Amino acid sequence: MMKMRTLGYTGEQLTTVGLGTWAHGGGDWGFGWGAQDDAESVRAIRAALDTGMNWVDTAAVYGLGHAEEVLGRALKELPEKPFVATKCSLLWDDETRKTRSSLRADSVRAECEASLQRLGLEVIDLYQIHWPKPDEEIEEGWGAVADLIREGKVRYGGVSNFSVDQMKRVQSIHPIASLQPPYSMLERGVESELLPWCAENEVGVIVYSPLQKGLLTGKIDRAYVEAMDDRDHRKARDPMFQELALTDILKKVDRLRPIAAALDINLTQLAIAWVLRRSEVTAAIVGARRPDQVEGVAPASDVTLSEQTVTEIESILAG
Repeated sequence: MMKMRTLGYTGEQLTTVGLGTWAHGGGDWGFGWGAQDDAESVRAIRAALDTGMNWVDTAAVYGLGHAEEVLGRALKELPEKPFVATKCSLLWDDETRKTRSSLRADSVRAECEASLQRLGLEVIDLYQIHWPKPDEEIEEGWGAVADLIREGKVRYGGVSNFSVDQMKRVQSIHPIASLQPPYSMLERGVESELLPWCAENEVGVIVYSPLQKGLLTGKIDRAYVEAMDDRDHRKARDPMFQELALTDILKKVDRLRPIAAALDINLTQLAIAWVLRRSEVTAAIVGARRPDQVEGVAPASDVTLSEQTVTEIESILAG
């Protein structure tokens, strides 16, 4: 039985590790992860649920609707559905494949209806604003989410990539169930303001990229990056996958290996356990493209890091 934590004010119990489906969208869009087999994606979803994970995170824009469609295919075959989270605010042109942002009320409503259809659901458990753009429309967009909750098409509303000030602006319209920010050993911006504010205001925190897009798994080196599909956004546009940042990160990862070995866990589990050490964090989204990747992720839910281990990690990260 995987460990669970309560999602903000909602009372919902989520396993501390859940499945992310960003890569299930494939590579044929600006932020894709390269070629992906849909059948393999479905098997990864089943494997995640078989290990005990009770929620899945996706977004309309992943693969320009494709990741939601694949998840919908998997959900049809399940006797018991997991807690499903998806996101809105990024629209796309089918011909150019280019994206743009909108939080106009009619746009949010249309996105919700399209997501429900792709997912094959009557209700979305957690509907999140993906990015607070345009900033001047966040109140209107959040008001639309609140309307969808009142209408029974959405159970809870969440935000992603919001600042504290932006959350304060929308909190009075309707309570925020969760914030989804990036958080990893290599990206720690949430620690100073976001995590304390969320704890004080009963806002759950579901972090994404705890493995920093694979860099903290110990499986990526320069040869791996060079061999990546050219459609993989990490190779094309992520600064952490470029020199000189990559050299520094790989050195840190090598220094983390003995710590993981001493705990009899892998680097993936160490990185996930590290973000979960913070009590403000409800859960971590971990992407998996294949069933075998899930097997190495789920045990992280049971790992507790001692103060001494955390101190050792902090020393490495500061170096």
